[in-house]
Amino acid sequence: MEIRKLLEDVKEDKLSIDEALKILSRLPFEDIDFAKIDHHRKIRQGMSEVVFCEGKTEQQVLKIFERMIEKGEVNIIGTRASRELYEYLKENLKEDIVYYEAARIVCAKRVEVKKNPKGHVAVVSAGTADLKVAEEAAVILEILGNNVKRVYDVGVAGIHRLFSHLDEIQSANAVVAVAGMEGALASVVAGLVSRPVIAVPTSVGYGANFKGLSALLTMLNSCANGVAVVNIDNGFGAAVVAHMINSLANGNL
Repeated sequence: MEIRKLLEDVKEDKLSIDEALKILSRLPFEDIDFAKIDHHRKIRQGMSEVVFCEGKTEQQVLKIFERMIEKGEVNIIGTRASRELYEYLKENLKEDIVYYEAARIVCAKRVEVKKNPKGHVAVVSAGTADLKVAEEAAVILEILGNNVKRVYDVGVAGIHRLFSHLDEIQSANAVVAVAGMEGALASVVAGLVSRPVIAVPTSVGYGANFKGLSALLTMLNSCANGVAVVNIDNGFGAAVVAHMINSLANGNL
């Protein structure tokens, strides 16, 4: 329950002061033994806590989702979610839940929002093998209320493919550049446009790629201006940064 709604309910005698105090006492976070759910995060950061599902049991994820739903939260997101987890949540949650298979994302109580109607974020990926990470970024951005333009499979091995999309990238408020192998795409994009580029190295590549380390080091050592780098395969982290930039451009942060 949002604080404004809670106060309105007290004012209209729909909720007693004691009931309101009980709810407020749980607002900062809720301890459910194996997790401490941060119900205040939306107030502080403009978006609810997102659940990293990998490493958690199905029962733990279900319990977290149930508690967040009970508190009136919408667009409850779980990243790194398997189809098996989605089927389990679908069977046990009373609310509707959506699964984005390519992105490995589940979202309960999905509500369409257009927080940032002006402009868009471009999500650019080097190869089809980077799709999971690129889609994680794109879907998170869309759930948070951003317009997204996808520009996929435009890596440096065929750089001419990128040039036909430069207008879409240049007109974006922010760019997410996703690449594995040697990770050169982010530098190329940043050298061609005057937009902030959030670079995402992926673990795609052969042995000396070192599971994304080579791409990470390339991006960190970029000589192009305006490149910020997130961790390997962290499409979610890149999406949140791009969302904040786009929100500022829309006057919503």
